[in-house]
Amino acid sequence: MPLRRRAALMLMLAAPLAACAAAPADPGGPLVPLTLEQAFTGRSTGAGVFRDITGTERRFTAHLNGTLRGDRLTVIEDFVYDDGQQDRLTWVFDRAGPGRWTGRREDTVGTAAVAEDGRTIRLTYTADFRSLSGTTRLGFADVIYARPDGLIVNDAVVTRFGIPVGRVRFEIRR
Repeated sequence: MPLRRRAALMLMLAAPLAACAAAPADPGGPLVPLTLEQAFTGRSTGAGVFRDITGTERRFTAHLNGTLRGDRLTVIEDFVYDDGQQDRLTWVFDRAGPGRWTGRREDTVGTAAVAEDGRTIRLTYTADFRSLSGTTRLGFADVIYARPDGLIVNDAVVTRFGIPVGRVRFEIRR
């Protein structure tokens, strides 16, 4: 294949990836101060959608129940996907210092890192994600923030082998 044609093909393939190439940006606008324990202690429900780079969507709902004991936050997440799959996952977060936490869940590979800046929470981790078609190792870079109307939003970029493959938006109400 000629060099020009190959370059054009690479550009066409890279264009969809550019839309989700970086971690979610600071959402800007008026935000309510938020910490990990404020976001996830107690009971809440949410709805979300995963969109891959081809535009395919997978929707889900979740019920969350978070308990804070000392410097440990445990969050039980019960998911129901639009294809009928159900899943229960439990995050265990341990405070690692001011504005910092580490976390693990049944499907995480290694430890998740959490950083709070007062307005947003940034959560990064790798997980073996289960679906009806099998298990896929994915990277997640989440930005969690609270809007003045009380909605907590979790926007995430999803990667595979370091390449962006999709985005998740999960909106939580108490």
